[in-house]
Amino acid sequence: MTRPETSTSPHPQYAERSYRSPAALVGGALLILLGLWLGGDALLHGTVHTKLTAAFALLLVVPLVFAFSLRPLVRANEDRLLVRNPFRTITLPWAAVEDLRAHFSAEVFVNGGGKYQLWAVPVSLRQRKKATRQASRGAAADRPRFGLNADAGPVPKAMADQTLAEFREIKERATGRETAQGAPQIRWSYAVLAPSLVGAVGLVVMLVL
Repeated sequence: MTRPETSTSPHPQYAERSYRSPAALVGGALLILLGLWLGGDALLHGTVHTKLTAAFALLLVVPLVFAFSLRPLVRANEDRLLVRNPFRTITLPWAAVEDLRAHFSAEVFVNGGGKYQLWAVPVSLRQRKKATRQASRGAAADRPRFGLNADAGPVPKAMADQTLAEFREIKERATGRETAQGAPQIRWSYAVLAPSLVGAVGLVVMLVL
């Protein structure tokens, strides 16, 4: 599931929306707290070798847990789609987006053949099967109805499918808009990569010694 967060915008019909995974946020926060508790105990009461090993382990583990759980974010507005994955931030003007699909993972395809995974929009096969069963039961129950009862309402969708449907709608509205033109931009998250690299190298050294 994803949690949309709506922020103010000069154009309410294209209000910027942010998407995160609540389960990943909770799980990541708990893992980081657990790691800090265990690592802190080693730093306070361990030998010099143990303290150094714990410090390098924290430098490696904490940024990686943060990157895969707390960092992922997808933000959509009237001009572009911003995808913040564990190690990269990809800014995609809507004109550069070719398609959005969700099979085993949610992905955005760009003009020219590239694609990027949407880490903040997890695909739940169980949720999708549940939505399919609900849609099937609704169709069977409403098949004999006519007149005012003929409209059974919107077809149930899994959260990932619903989110991508919203993105496609925004993309269609952005077609031809001058501010939605441009090429994809990619920025690496060195704030995650640098400490993880230092921690990995230091941990290997301490384990060898």
